[in-house]
Amino acid sequence: MDDIDPNAPLDMDHLRSWIGKTQELTDTIGAFPARALAATIDRADPTPEDGDALPPSAHWLYFLETPQHSELAFDGHAKKGGFLPPVPLPRRMWAGGRIWFKGALRIGDKATRLSTVKDVTFKEGKSGRLVFVLVEHRIQAGGQDVIVEEHDIVYRDEAAPDAPPPPPKPAPEGAVWERRVLPDEAMLFRYSALIFNAHRIHYDREFTQNDEGYPNLIVHGPLIATLLMDLGAREMAKQGKRMTRFAYRAVRPSFTDGRAMTFQGKPTGDNAADLWALDQDNWLAMQADADFEDA
Repeated sequence: MDDIDPNAPLDMDHLRSWIGKTQELTDTIGAFPARALAATIDRADPTPEDGDALPPSAHWLYFLETPQHSELAFDGHAKKGGFLPPVPLPRRMWAGGRIWFKGALRIGDKATRLSTVKDVTFKEGKSGRLVFVLVEHRIQAGGQDVIVEEHDIVYRDEAAPDAPPPPPKPAPEGAVWERRVLPDEAMLFRYSALIFNAHRIHYDREFTQNDEGYPNLIVHGPLIATLLMDLGAREMAKQGKRMTRFAYRAVRPSFTDGRAMTFQGKPTGDNAADLWALDQDNWLAMQADADFEDA
């Protein structure tokens, strides 16, 4: 399928015809992706065994789409117009989402993910045209929903060369937990490989700077969310709690520049927590909140 002209007008009636489109993928939950994720985020966890529950976020390593190499666009994304609507805007990003962990997805499970396009909406912002696509994922194992996810994807225009960047936002105060992580080129490469993501903004610096206009390689939104889930889940596990819900919103892109990002959080009750990520200049990059229950 050919790439789509980013200067083409937006036919929202056509794009909204994708609402209700579904995709079903099946997978066997293997141990290697979970083990490799722990290594990628620098956690010396025990080797996962059959029957062990996946940590929060690890479901993103499974049910992966595998487009042929010839089906990739110039930027490394799959060409538009398959399961997702063919939005003729050049930049696509994870805007955020909400995840409900209703049960455990375990090593050895044979599982199915049913994805549905739930909504397609248009907004005009200071940065230009925006199209938001809401996708619901329902992961089942043993005939039961174990994870339900709402994923917000945003497509946007290229920023005008003379457009000022949006003002940065300060991070919340009162952090009780903190972890500093260096998202260098090796970490970004490993994570791209784990989620089979060929988008060049995460590994091709020349493309990212010259074609996309960013100052450096971009840290994956789901990698930042993964590190926040990891922080919250580990800290609350010390109190005998397991995560049941995680909601996150990307605020500002983060880039590789040889400096660490900071991941922080604090409990907001016996069964809840706020979590956030700071970029290398200590501006808010992602904000999240999570619910927990007794394990």
